[in-house]
Amino acid sequence: MAKLLEVSGLTTSFRTERGPVMAVDSVSFDVDAGETLAIVGESGSGKSVSALSLMRLIPNPPGEIVAGSVMFEGQDLLKITEAEMRAVRGDRIAMIFQEPMTSLNPSLTVGMQVGEPVMLHRGASWKAALERAGELLARVRIPDARSRVDAYPHQFSGGMRQRAMIAMALACQPKLIIADEPTTALDVTVQSQILSLLKELTRETGAALILITHDLGVVARYADRVSVMYAGRVVETGTARDIYKRPQHPYTQGLMACVPRLDQVLGRRLVPIDGQPPDLTRLPPGCAFAPRCGWVTERCLQERPSLDPVGNGHLKACFVDVDARVGEHV
Repeated sequence: MAKLLEVSGLTTSFRTERGPVMAVDSVSFDVDAGETLAIVGESGSGKSVSALSLMRLIPNPPGEIVAGSVMFEGQDLLKITEAEMRAVRGDRIAMIFQEPMTSLNPSLTVGMQVGEPVMLHRGASWKAALERAGELLARVRIPDARSRVDAYPHQFSGGMRQRAMIAMALACQPKLIIADEPTTALDVTVQSQILSLLKELTRETGAALILITHDLGVVARYADRVSVMYAGRVVETGTARDIYKRPQHPYTQGLMACVPRLDQVLGRRLVPIDGQPPDLTRLPPGCAFAPRCGWVTERCLQERPSLDPVGNGHLKACFVDVDARVGEHV
């Protein structure tokens, strides 16, 4: 059965004064209908650029999608016209951006912005679109939603603005929702409410969800599968259960070691990953993680590992047998 979304070899480059930067380098992943895929990695790993690339929202110049395919419902989004892509955005694919205050237009009411996709993609009148906006705001549990249709973004709290962004994303019942760090700058309680709401609504509508995050706690609770990115490349992918129970890439293991856990012995120190992320204009010839890896070999310094299967749909881009090395230290 065909996947809802299949991204293959996606490569996006940016021109800079220091030379080209390959922000996304041969990235591949897929998403089934109704599935939640989390894309994880530290800042600068290429998570957000991957999402913007498949939505064709990379500014050119300085950016350019130089290779790959993005097959969505059997259609390559990188080959259709801009007019056809505009018909896809906000209708069949919707995106929730990191910071709602900069994503919402401060000079338009929230109701106008939530209702706009209904008018554009469904041909509804403004009156019908505003009525639909009230329904959507109520659905995302904004108190007294009907009266808030005429409010402006600055009259909403951070959590309410993010709920309005979710309502906008749901306006046309998309098949795929991309949420790029949807809880940035929100307090912990509101973060949990927003993510639970997003998961609940996608479950109700049957929409697939790509959740971009650096928070591994979010991944454990909400994701079905996980793709881990480093220096613009996917270094590991698998089910959330496998990634947590048996991470196969040293970088993924490093991320796990940085996360505080309730089942850890009291007083046990978190283990940081040594070093800094690489300069994307001067990547090493082999594995990009090699300079920070405690298990690096000569081969790692010379060859770039490909993303290969390790069983049960689990893939890793690493030459090291992590299970064997862990056994040596037990």
